[in-house]
Amino acid sequence: MIHTQYVKEVSARTHLPATKVEKVLGLLAEGATIPFIARYRKDTTGGMDEVAIQTVNACWAEVQLLEKRKEFVLKSIREQGKLTENLHKDIVACTSLTALEDLYLPYKQKRSTRAEKSRNLGLEPLAKILMRQQNIDVLEAAKRFVRGDVKDTGEALRGARDIMAEWMNERIAVRDKLRNMFKRSSVIEAKITKKAKDLLEENGRPAKEVNKYQDYFDFTEPASRSKSHRLLALFRAEKEGYLRLRIAPDEDHAIRWMHRYFCKGYSQATEQVELAAIDAYKRLLRPTLETEWRKTLKERADKVAIEVFAGNLRELMLAPPVGEKRILAIDPGFRTGCKVVCLSEKGDFLKYQTIFPHPPQSRIVEAKDQIQALVNQYAIQAIGIGNGTAGRETQSFVTSIAFGKEIPVYMVNEDGASIYSASEVAREEFPDLDVTVRGAISIGRRLIDPLSELVKIDPKSIGVGQYQHDVDQKMLRNTLDFVVRSCVNSVGVDVNTASKYLLTYVSGLGPTLAENIIQYRTEHGSFSSRNDLKKVPRMGAKAFQQCIGFLRVKNERNPLDNSAVHPENYEVVRQMAKDLGTTVNQLVGNPDKVNNIEWSKYVQQVGKHTLTDILEELGKPGRDPRSSAELFQFDQTIHVIDDLHPGLILPAIVTNVTNFGAFVDIGIKQNGLIHISNLSGTFVDDPSKIVRVNQKIKVEVLEVDIPRSRIALRLVEK
Repeated sequence: MIHTQYVKEVSARTHLPATKVEKVLGLLAEGATIPFIARYRKDTTGGMDEVAIQTVNACWAEVQLLEKRKEFVLKSIREQGKLTENLHKDIVACTSLTALEDLYLPYKQKRSTRAEKSRNLGLEPLAKILMRQQNIDVLEAAKRFVRGDVKDTGEALRGARDIMAEWMNERIAVRDKLRNMFKRSSVIEAKITKKAKDLLEENGRPAKEVNKYQDYFDFTEPASRSKSHRLLALFRAEKEGYLRLRIAPDEDHAIRWMHRYFCKGYSQATEQVELAAIDAYKRLLRPTLETEWRKTLKERADKVAIEVFAGNLRELMLAPPVGEKRILAIDPGFRTGCKVVCLSEKGDFLKYQTIFPHPPQSRIVEAKDQIQALVNQYAIQAIGIGNGTAGRETQSFVTSIAFGKEIPVYMVNEDGASIYSASEVAREEFPDLDVTVRGAISIGRRLIDPLSELVKIDPKSIGVGQYQHDVDQKMLRNTLDFVVRSCVNSVGVDVNTASKYLLTYVSGLGPTLAENIIQYRTEHGSFSSRNDLKKVPRMGAKAFQQCIGFLRVKNERNPLDNSAVHPENYEVVRQMAKDLGTTVNQLVGNPDKVNNIEWSKYVQQVGKHTLTDILEELGKPGRDPRSSAELFQFDQTIHVIDDLHPGLILPAIVTNVTNFGAFVDIGIKQNGLIHISNLSGTFVDDPSKIVRVNQKIKVEVLEVDIPRSRIALRLVEK
């Protein structure tokens, strides 16, 4: 059972009712997965979705981390013999790591600081005398401490100031006030470095790398207003040695506050305290708090960037499939030719061939004959062409062929296909095929079912993020993994056709059970019912409960096995059918009969949320949340950037959404940018509220910068 105090803490952090938090934490402690809780325990959680449950889970991890740190701090201070009752209470009451570390600071084992050296010289009593700021002769007071290694009064006073500066640095009220000052009024100042200037003078490739930061060579901005993409660009430029950054409030303002806080009256001792305060701020407080504030800004920027990446990834992974059709897929190329593969409805590899319809070979007639022969031989139903180099030219070539029947031709986003083709996953699937052939297969399989193919690729390689190499890699990996799992479980998985890579992401499975399912399927043939999965080695009761609702088995005897209805609710469906005087087979997929089900008879038995899901599923069993794939045609008169001019209206596809705008493919090598200010006639704070990855839109060309290969666009129609 989760301690009540921890439930309250998570509730406060998430702004969710404590009762809901307690239920979620209890389910997670029992081994339930987030997809399972979100789908099949809605009545326990009050209908919380995956995002809310994940938020509770993440906050619980933070609370556990804080509690672990508290235990360490208490133990450390206790061993020093300095743990008072009040200090113990303050530590236990801490709700943040920052507050905890402030309390711990005076008791931390320090390296040999200037203050520590001065204390060892016996100067702490002098520091205490000065801090009282009485009307004394400071030099006379200091003379009493000139002994041993303290050579003169100047050394004595310097040492005393070092001790006072450390006291000031450790004062919690001071750190809190200055921390607020950093938060409210710090300014980012960026200056170009000598290294960057030297590279710019040399020109060449390095100069281009530096020049992309030219907007920041002499840059100033309030930190509180800085957008995540600018912060990440600034931090990257600093890391690469091209910019020098300073992030802090006005120094004079901070020091004036320090003076008001510590200095009393106008005595010689006050002058020493003032010098100590200036030193405390410049040497100890400002560097520490700037580092802390930088970390906070970076974490915020990372979070925004990762959220953008996650949203784009979700759209890409839930891209519309063409479904089970026989596919001819082409990985386009000029000099090396176009790699052509034929795939079965299930994505099985059937045939490979290379054609050369483009320069320098230009064997157009031969290539047409080859494509026609493959289409006829393998009864091809759809053609997919990678959208990379030579993609547009290959599309024009293929659409010019008269097949004698309608065969749709799709452009397929091939980002990450080359990563997949050289991966261990691809080598395991196709050990005897060349990497270029594997890439063509991946393009074809993406057309059949994007989700099933994209799970095989590291999400960072799919090309829909911003600054993904600069953000916190653990946070990025965990977030993207969550998105992939969410997508897989929201769609559902056919257990008799799924790859082990797809099965790995199913709730409650993982690599070992996914491998065991594949092995069992290979040895015993297709699963005939969901219950057959209980025979899979290491498929325990808990794993079966967590995964089975997301697995589909085509079973004529029991159509519920091919639905999202969980087996734990099969009995209530049987009762529904019986009460209607029909069978489960006749009920499933029959909306008219489903609409006649009397709600009140079953709501107490399963709960209103679960009953709603069951009825929706019975009406449309195994429904796919994705839409169907649509054909799309670029403007056939536009081939290169030189063909563009302001005012031109073009069809386009959104390829990436960032927090400063959206990049779109208009059918040429260079992507165009719709800046956030050109997404709507009104203010837009989040581009993802206006457009999404893979969306088909119309844009107007605003500006074409040919030397810099930049195209500015405006959204005309969604």
